[in-house]
Amino acid sequence: MFPNFLVDVSLLRTNRDFRRVLIARTISLLALGFLSVAVPVQVYGLTGSSLHVGFAVAFDGAGMFLGLMLGGVLADRQDRRRLILAARSACGIGFLGLAVNALLPAPSLAAIYGLAFWDGFFGAIGVNALLAVMPHLVGRANLMQARALGMLSMRVATILAPALGGLLIAGVGVAWVYLATALGTGLTVLTLLGLPRMMPEGGSVGNPFRAMIQAFAFLAGHPVIPAVVALGCLSTLATSIRILFPALAQDVFGGGAFETGLMYSAVPVGATLGAALSGWASRVERPGLAMGGACLGAFGCVAVIGTGGGLFVALPVLVLFGYATSIASLLEYAMVQGHTPDHLLGRVNSLWTAQEVFGDSVGTVGVGLLARLLDPTAAILLLGLGALATAAAVTAVAGPMRRAPMSDPALEGSAS
Repeated sequence: MFPNFLVDVSLLRTNRDFRRVLIARTISLLALGFLSVAVPVQVYGLTGSSLHVGFAVAFDGAGMFLGLMLGGVLADRQDRRRLILAARSACGIGFLGLAVNALLPAPSLAAIYGLAFWDGFFGAIGVNALLAVMPHLVGRANLMQARALGMLSMRVATILAPALGGLLIAGVGVAWVYLATALGTGLTVLTLLGLPRMMPEGGSVGNPFRAMIQAFAFLAGHPVIPAVVALGCLSTLATSIRILFPALAQDVFGGGAFETGLMYSAVPVGATLGAALSGWASRVERPGLAMGGACLGAFGCVAVIGTGGGLFVALPVLVLFGYATSIASLLEYAMVQGHTPDHLLGRVNSLWTAQEVFGDSVGTVGVGLLARLLDPTAAILLLGLGALATAAAVTAVAGPMRRAPMSDPALEGSAS
């Protein structure tokens, strides 16, 4: 019985192209994990200012946002394989630029900002194209399985890479870490060279602005996707409670840095379990209803944390929160991909991903402002109860979402 809950790994045995993508994605995530440590360490070492570290992150985020918007249009009008390879190659050039800059007697801060924007921009284009090819590579019926395996590799990479990056910086210096990141990116390009040519169905999308308007119109008129994305947005907002973990650990639970670290670790542990034990979710007949249930469970966990029951209550509840949000994310991904025609996948994925990035930014600012008006537990309780009520209302009124299958039967022959 228990193996039925485990994620199905058969795609790794039977699908060579998916295996290529998963290997390349894991290498890429490890390399980017090095970068996530190297840039802040170098910028802080040059300036002694956390504000400048924030600027570097902001330039990367700005590039990512613009890359998602342009990448959505490009992924629906160009060969997606070529787009992935070109974007990854451009990122590698950016990482080499960071390495050369770091080797200079006086490294340029402006160059770091510019290259952060460059890598965020091209990285987003590549990720967006990769999302768009998944229905083609694995078939719409296997999207949930592919996403769960990808999520597992992502969790392992994001846990290991920052620590390894820190060790490398301490041992050989930041320039060599940038070179290692560039080398990892080169390996991903070589791994992905064997992918087949993948032109989007439907050909050119015309004027880019009209193309994005077409994607907005598709989303607005779809009977299923808007409610799915609304629940996903609520889930993203709920993860913003993480900015209050230091205040909870120190001011409410009477702990310190160790207890704060435990709270930050608990959510990824739950999310990893969600990916590993997601086998049942790919077989549910009403995934929209299951997603609504997972979101209600996650927001209920938030409300429980807001009661201030103590660290030993909060930790297992945060693990459950991570599990529930992981299941909701998997279902959201599979339903958005499964109900979007191939010729719109690039643009819809760009809007969906940008919504997640924007939602997280809005959520962290909103929770921070709320915490200035209320104490941390009251702010979390209010957020949890508000999200719980909103998710219940969305699930109740969204009849088509509750009844929809994982994929639109009319699209089963498309990109499969």
